[in-house]
Amino acid sequence: MRFLRPHILLLVLLISSIGACSKKTVSFNSRSEPALATLTTDTLTTSRDTTKAPSLLAKKAVLTKEEEKAAKDKEKLAQRQAKKKKKNIFLGERIKKGFTKSGPKGKNQVLEVFYYLKTFEQPGAYSTTVYYFNPRKRKIFRANTELNPATDKVLHGPYKKMQGGKVVETGYFAKGTKHLRWEKFNKDNVLLSKLHYEMGFPRDANVTYYDAAQKLVKEVVPYVNGKLEGDYVRYQENGQRDWDGSFENGKRVGEWTKYWGFRNRRHYVYEYGASGYDPEVTEPILVKEYNRNGVLVFEKDKFDKRDAVTDRPGTTRPGTRRN
Repeated sequence: MRFLRPHILLLVLLISSIGACSKKTVSFNSRSEPALATLTTDTLTTSRDTTKAPSLLAKKAVLTKEEEKAAKDKEKLAQRQAKKKKKNIFLGERIKKGFTKSGPKGKNQVLEVFYYLKTFEQPGAYSTTVYYFNPRKRKIFRANTELNPATDKVLHGPYKKMQGGKVVETGYFAKGTKHLRWEKFNKDNVLLSKLHYEMGFPRDANVTYYDAAQKLVKEVVPYVNGKLEGDYVRYQENGQRDWDGSFENGKRVGEWTKYWGFRNRRHYVYEYGASGYDPEVTEPILVKEYNRNGVLVFEKDKFDKRDAVTDRPGTTRPGTRRN
């Protein structure tokens, strides 16, 4: 027994030392241990897989100042071209922008901004009144005859008129004629009038024809809200103008023209009142007269050559012999 006691004591000490070595130590420190951080690596990758691997984070391209400026200029150019392409097409036609100024500088100066056909096209034969821009004279004109392709720019597109920086009139032109909605404002931006047109004709105009196919226009009587308003025109059966003039507030106003019936040559020009809101002029005044050759032979208060003999087709002067 004495011999076994040392061995038993040694065995007990050995067991207790083993228990002390296997006891788990619990730490209440909230900070992670540095040693544990090394154990969180991804076991599905190796060092070779991650060496020079592309990052999942977005990287900002480093550009030189010249490259950055070139990129910005290219972007601005693309925006300008897209904007220009959008603005320079109206009703399928290529157009060009123009402007003109009139009157004294300052608050009373008038600025007109408009567009015209890039490629000239003669307005329709039955257009009551056509509008065009003359670049040399820097002015917008109205006409009822054929235009000159060399000098006249046919208005086509948006139109805006300003006085003293304030908009006083807006509308659209289509191949020289008023089209869609036209509005007028006073200097306080109060709407004065609003009219709708269809290729020069008021939307409510009464149009009559010579033929059943409705191709040969006979007469255009302009109505707005049931009242005579706008440009009037009457044609002969050959398509030549017979009469034209304007109505305002149900009354004839301004100049009314009677034509010879060929080449749209004027014969008589009569004058009515200046405004449809004044008492109506029932008996117009003859202010101009032209002969068959288009020569002005009479102008009120200036001259009267109607009694003079002029060369006319099919006539000869008295005292001359025909050979």
